[in-house]
Amino acid sequence: MGKKVCIFNWSGGKDSTLALHYALQDPMLEIRYLVTTVTEQYNRISMHGVREALLIKQAESIGIPLYQIRLGEMPDMETYDNTMHTHLNKFKAEGITHSIFGDIFLEDLRKYRESNLAEIGLEAIFPLWHKDTRNLIREFINLNYKTIVVCTQDNLKDICGKIISEDLIDQLPPEIDPCGENGEFHTFAFEGPIFKAKIDFSVGEQVFRTYRSPAKNTSQHDDPCAKPGLSGFWYTDLVE
Repeated sequence: MGKKVCIFNWSGGKDSTLALHYALQDPMLEIRYLVTTVTEQYNRISMHGVREALLIKQAESIGIPLYQIRLGEMPDMETYDNTMHTHLNKFKAEGITHSIFGDIFLEDLRKYRESNLAEIGLEAIFPLWHKDTRNLIREFINLNYKTIVVCTQDNLKDICGKIISEDLIDQLPPEIDPCGENGEFHTFAFEGPIFKAKIDFSVGEQVFRTYRSPAKNTSQHDDPCAKPGLSGFWYTDLVE
């Protein structure tokens, strides 16, 4: 069998980093692009809120070409799906056969991704699937990766802007997943084995924003555990 030619869905955070760490060790995977959705109005990674300039630095440090998919702020699912299908068809035309994700246990999200890819004739790969999230975050730390919390749900303001450590994870409320897999928090990875050089930044202001949540969130752009109505998030800005 030949290699699986892949895109890697890159959010810039710890789960993406660890999933890419695994994928790069698989000799049967050839990764052509890091694919990231970026909010057009703000030039920031969708949902995570990290500046495009730092995303570009990540990709340069990793050494894989970055492919940005530009979206409006909080697009409806029809717009999101149509946009993604356009780009997925382009990837297929280039000979790409697989799409890699850092999802861990959200079954609905996996089914959504697999269904959308199947419509194009592509397949999904989930390197972290059903791994224990506490073990994953400890492995991430033990591999000497570093990541900073850049976005949290409104009840986790105290950890926004902090670098992930075992102490910080141990202090999380018991209902919070250690990897934030339910959308509790998002991070920006800036140092570790897949990076040729550390990504330098300074910590800027902290802001609170609210969004109207759809009844069911399924895209990378959305928070997977948001409920209908308004959802609030704290963001810590990272500046070059």
